[in-house]
Amino acid sequence: MARVRYFAAAAEAAGLDEETIDAVSFGELSAEIVRLHGPGLEAVLRRCSLLVDGVRTDGADAAIADAATVDVLPPFAGG
Repeated sequence: MARVRYFAAAAEAAGLDEETIDAVSFGELSAEIVRLHGPGLEAVLRRCSLLVDGVRTDGADAAIADAATVDVLPPFAGG
């Protein structure tokens, strides 16, 4: 199971900061997140960067190891 941490707008859309999701691939994880939290999070997720254990991950086939930490990071600006 992966530990999924939501930040900023992603946390607001999900209604929580963190949860555990059972998934073996990035595509499976994304589908489960959308199933659980609906179209509001899906819209935010399209703009997010996803880091698996600190490494940016793209592609539905990307593997997610058991006990991985996935960070869902919306775009942000800073100074």
